[in-house]
Amino acid sequence: MDNLHMFLPLTALAPAIAALAGPGASVMTGPAVVIAMMLGRPLGALVFGRISDRLGRTRATRVAIIGTACCALLIAVIPTYHRIGALAVSAVLLARFLGGIFIAGEYSAAIPLAMEWSPPRRRGWMSGFILSMAPWAQGTIAFATAGLLTLMGTDAYVRYGWRLLFLIGMVCSLGMLTYYTLHVSDSPAFHRRSCRASRTGLSALLTGRHAPIFWRAFTLMTGLWLMTDVTVLILPSRLVTDTGLTQSQSAFTMGVASVAQALFMALTGHLSSLTGRRRLLVGWAVLAAIASPVLWLVIVRPQQVGPAACLAAALQVVSVAAYGPIAAYLSELFPTEVRSRGYGTAYSFSLVLPALYPFYLGPLESAVGHQGAPLLLLILAALLVGVGAGLGPRLSREDWDCDIDDVATAGRAPSRPHDETEVCGAAANTAKPGTPTGRTEMTR
Repeated sequence: MDNLHMFLPLTALAPAIAALAGPGASVMTGPAVVIAMMLGRPLGALVFGRISDRLGRTRATRVAIIGTACCALLIAVIPTYHRIGALAVSAVLLARFLGGIFIAGEYSAAIPLAMEWSPPRRRGWMSGFILSMAPWAQGTIAFATAGLLTLMGTDAYVRYGWRLLFLIGMVCSLGMLTYYTLHVSDSPAFHRRSCRASRTGLSALLTGRHAPIFWRAFTLMTGLWLMTDVTVLILPSRLVTDTGLTQSQSAFTMGVASVAQALFMALTGHLSSLTGRRRLLVGWAVLAAIASPVLWLVIVRPQQVGPAACLAAALQVVSVAAYGPIAAYLSELFPTEVRSRGYGTAYSFSLVLPALYPFYLGPLESAVGHQGAPLLLLILAALLVGVGAGLGPRLSREDWDCDIDDVATAGRAPSRPHDETEVCGAAANTAKPGTPTGRTEMTR
């Protein structure tokens, strides 16, 4: 649900942006809508991360869902430029900024909650499935937009068709709110550590005891977000301008690519449990650095929609499919008392610089060429992923049998190779008499 709301404006609003912004809309209007949401997310991670760590994951998630649904409704009922002038696009930008706050609140609470509930040996699988919801959301929106444009025609879609998608998103969020209220509770790990939760502030993440882990995760996520900008945000417009595809064909192409990305993202989550999270991420960074520039140069040539869809799918697989283990990896880096704040800030603060690509892409193109700019960004992104993951802890197969807090303890150990199995055993041996260990409690 949070990914549906996150990606709706990127695809669904694109054909109707002139109706909202007016005939004088600049090429920056569309990217500005995306940037407004992304700038709200760091604030949302701070606010809801603290609520989640102090008051509970489920409580924070429910509040965030309500806010996200309200923002979707607001966009759905905003009048066009012809009725209220420039206030229309201003209202969209405000709604997207607020939506970014609530969207960040959803994943800052809900994803760590899912990782805390997941059996240790299935955290990789669960991570891959959860993160694959982003490309499934992209694909759903792309196919829905292409379908409505075909069935309704461009004029009807611009008048009211795009509003239907935001209303559907709102209804889906209310359905998820009902499910969370009736069926979801905080994990044993949260209740076990809630007495320590904290008074730890942002400084502990940025400069304190959690800072080394945070900045490695920040570097890794900056690379992944930069890769996402090129392959998910920049590519759709290049499919129209460089390959000659229509708007609906571009949406279809990105839908096919999203399906391929989703399938491989689930796979990489599981593979990280076989190879180790760090080894998989570093290996995928090397693959992205070699293969993604080549695929980019091939895809931006004039061609038909079929080959373009296959090439876009391959590009997203070799690059952003690396997100698969991220939910597990980031959750395993931080202890329960700061897990939501650590996860949310590492995931959200890192997207700010990549999100500003509309401002530096033009000067970069002037310096290195129209195709050279995205190629350079892809290589830089792969380098950041490799460095961030390479400096991180070795979380490997032995962690399957560990409670998530034992894994976090192992990740903060000195950089020498450690035996996670020993850490699990130590945690069990130091438990107070009569107190169940983390593994037993998770099993219960």
